[in-house]
Amino acid sequence: MEIKKAELVAVTADPKQYPPDELYEIAFAGRSNVGKSSLLNLLTNRKKLARVSQSPGKTRTINFYEINDSFRIVDLPGYGYAKVSKSVSESWGKMMERYFETRQGLLKVIQLVDIRHEPSKQDVQMYDYLKHYGLDGIVVATKADKISRNQYQKSEKVIRQTLGMKPEDKVIPISSLKKTGHEKLLEEIEKILIDGSM
Repeated sequence: MEIKKAELVAVTADPKQYPPDELYEIAFAGRSNVGKSSLLNLLTNRKKLARVSQSPGKTRTINFYEINDSFRIVDLPGYGYAKVSKSVSESWGKMMERYFETRQGLLKVIQLVDIRHEPSKQDVQMYDYLKHYGLDGIVVATKADKISRNQYQKSEKVIRQTLGMKPEDKVIPISSLKKTGHEKLLEEIEKILIDGSM
């Protein structure tokens, strides 16, 4: 699959402003600063489609990107950033929950974790949350250039065990810096879209 066209169509925290629920959607979730914006830019081959911020916790809205005029990638707010007040982080949780429960076209949520670290408590909560909604199954391990290839297997094992992933679930190591691993993710996205339209 190749992404030839990508445009930001909505940035909102209000369900009334979501785009019409008429296209399939694949959402991305992850801790603040895990590399969601960099990954979106890599997948779409656009340097500044998603703004990369140096200050974690920047995305406080749900951002909808229309891809190839045929489906959407949805960037969910980053979670787990300590400097964000409890009331703000609770409102994000409610916002995501409402999105998960109400979007008919949502096929899968791809969760991002940092390959260098054991998934955090919030990562585990998020994955459990996705299991509850039947949206789990794909985890992207970002910043794959920061460890050696020999460490991949060990890191994948830790991620799988900590999140309680099933054997058929996929962990895809990706480096936005070195531009590696994203083709595999695009293949998985293509499969999800084909299965969704059956």
